[in-house]
Amino acid sequence: MKKSLLLNVRVGAALGLAMFGCKKGEAPAGETGPTGAPGSGKTAEAAIITIDGSSTVFPISEAVAEEFGKQSDARVTIGVSGTGGGFKKFCNGETAITGASRPIKPSEVELCKSGNVEYVELPIAYDGISVVVNPKNDWAAHMTVAELKALWRPEAQAEVKRWSQVRTGWPDKEIHLFGAGVDSGTYDYFTTAIVGTEHSSRGDFTSSEDDNVLVQGVAMDPLALGFFGYAYYIENRAKLKALTIDDENDANGKGPIQVSPETINDGTYSPLSRPIFVYVGKSQMARPEIQAFMKFYIDHASKLVSEVGYIPLPERAYALVSKRLESRVVGSVFDGAGSRVGVSVESLLAGQ
Repeated sequence: MKKSLLLNVRVGAALGLAMFGCKKGEAPAGETGPTGAPGSGKTAEAAIITIDGSSTVFPISEAVAEEFGKQSDARVTIGVSGTGGGFKKFCNGETAITGASRPIKPSEVELCKSGNVEYVELPIAYDGISVVVNPKNDWAAHMTVAELKALWRPEAQAEVKRWSQVRTGWPDKEIHLFGAGVDSGTYDYFTTAIVGTEHSSRGDFTSSEDDNVLVQGVAMDPLALGFFGYAYYIENRAKLKALTIDDENDANGKGPIQVSPETINDGTYSPLSRPIFVYVGKSQMARPEIQAFMKFYIDHASKLVSEVGYIPLPERAYALVSKRLESRVVGSVFDGAGSRVGVSVESLLAGQ
């Protein structure tokens, strides 16, 4: 099941979608089969399930779509527009489902209202934003949250340009930064958790909604530092080095903490542990194929989340998510306020 994220996301980003669900030997609906006739069988008339959004969530949705395609004639198309770009399409009614690496925020709540789109919010996994450098970097092993803030705050663009300016004793060499694009929920969460204000950072860094662009940038540059989702670090850990992070709050774990499934799950990898989501339109749930796909998604999330490199929610949390889906509970347990640092999805779901 586990595939190369580098290949998969590039395909999704380049084409705008990945398609699943066609039976072997059949052409996708609307395309031409080997004999020049439209694709034969049920596939030619198969319903289409449209998904867009976060590149962080993409590997999970892709894995779910592939497995779902083994039992359904529905075709699943998956675009990669980033969390913000995905919400724009979703709230405009262009897609049935969107992936998000942070909760929906106020401007998107209003956009969905104007588009008459009611949504069901479904947490699906935990992620830890990984801060990485090139393996040839032999001076940086850990950083504090305060150092990351000093490096990434807007004012740093004019003030912090060399490794020696981050910490005394580090080399007097340029620092080259790579990070999630501004339409990415990872960017929103990182700036909230590290800088203290969502969507606020220096602007002189290489940005992309495609995490593999960031992976390759850091892997090829000994002076680089970047951040992206845990699954992309794990997939490429042979050519990256993850820094341990110290939030200087012993209550969250003493000293620098390594990003790992255990530290993400227990929240000690703070403040960069976070939940990730899919949102489905309530009206879309009237479609049998959407209802079946979303049930399959939640029922198989724990296994498939692990296979692609993320951290499953606790079993009780998935039970609450399943109940939320079945009852079609509209709205966000985060009150539509966007990223929140250090919260328990399970406790929020239990109090809904």
